[in-house]
Amino acid sequence: MEEKLPDNAVLSFERSVLGNGLRVLTSTLPHTNAVSINFLFGAGSRYETDEIAGASHLFEHMLFKGTNRRPTPRDVSEVVEGVGGALNAFTDRELTGYWCRLAHPNYREGVDLLADMVQNSLLRQEDIDREKQVVYEEIRASNDSPGSRTGMILEEALWPDQPLGRDVAGTVESVGAISREAMVDYLHTQYVASNTVIAIAGNIRHLDVVHQIEDLMGGLADGKPISMSRFEDNLDGPVARLENRPTEQAHLAIGLHGLSMNDDDRHALGLLSVVLGESMSSRLFEEIREKRGLAYDIHSSVHAMADTGVMVIESGIDPARVEEAVPVIIAETARAREGVTEKEFLQAKELSKGRMLLRMEESRVVSGFLGGQELLKGEVRTVEQVIADIDAVEIDDLARVASRVIRPEKMALSIVGPFEDAEPFQEAMKF
Repeated sequence: MEEKLPDNAVLSFERSVLGNGLRVLTSTLPHTNAVSINFLFGAGSRYETDEIAGASHLFEHMLFKGTNRRPTPRDVSEVVEGVGGALNAFTDRELTGYWCRLAHPNYREGVDLLADMVQNSLLRQEDIDREKQVVYEEIRASNDSPGSRTGMILEEALWPDQPLGRDVAGTVESVGAISREAMVDYLHTQYVASNTVIAIAGNIRHLDVVHQIEDLMGGLADGKPISMSRFEDNLDGPVARLENRPTEQAHLAIGLHGLSMNDDDRHALGLLSVVLGESMSSRLFEEIREKRGLAYDIHSSVHAMADTGVMVIESGIDPARVEEAVPVIIAETARAREGVTEKEFLQAKELSKGRMLLRMEESRVVSGFLGGQELLKGEVRTVEQVIADIDAVEIDDLARVASRVIRPEKMALSIVGPFEDAEPFQEAMKF
């Protein structure tokens, strides 16, 4: 089965489904010599129980350790790095991805490599034992970083007692308890054909890609993968969490329950975040940095997931001025419920559309844009459709979505710095 969009689209793509259910999406970009390849799987921390927390991330590491054809990590990496390309992977809450970016003459070798890795990893016990030590150091490095810890604490506060609130990498204890048998079971459960999306962008032909992937992965077994855990709305805020450390700068994050990737208001919330803190002309930047000199950087962002989302404001501030800054940040955030000006609204639209069009100049962004939507939503909205969605937002929608999202009972604050008493911050959150 094959679908094709008009060639004059801002971002045209083609989609095919193999007989086993594996989906292949390509976008032909004749202006670039780079080809970006993404192999994406419905696997991540939201698919894990507490007992195997971090299994998706550990498994991602293990696929670089060798296959029958390429038995050492060096054999794996040299396929791509030996010709000047880049090879890596990532694990998130809702998906795991393996990617490489190569010059056009070498891209078929990259496809072959990733297909080999995800189907034929050796998963040797000695490699697992050794890589666990590497993951422990990764976890410890994140725990030692005040900025990373602030994010972890915020997630725990926003989504208590559920996988959403856990660190994707798990803990030293949970990773240590993962057996080889559990990893093999995970491979056979999650890395199945209908749970796999391959997205490739560059100066390539769709049918060439489909034929190669059919040869390499047409025999990948299908199955019934584990579904991700459901979002549980159990935050009774406002909640302030502190971690006392003798830092020279206090790291803080304020989070609010946001909107899912299918929510009709998601674009309005995105525009609201732009007005609030996504540029040097945003409200928070003007108020916190330019007017008061409280921070070098302050910014907001929104992240949409399958059934929920989050809006986050982050900054680093002199500990002596944090009790001054937090009420100002919260008050400025709450003021967004009163609406935005026509100028702010129009600028936010143009920034959002321009940012998207510029990002689509990069082949890796294109392949991720296509593959991520296909895997998590089962459909792809084109650039034109997304821009039309943004254009359809009306100014009054921003005040409405602000009132929907910016609520004290769904707000959490985390601070890493030399503080012990959360009460002053808790009080500032009661607006």
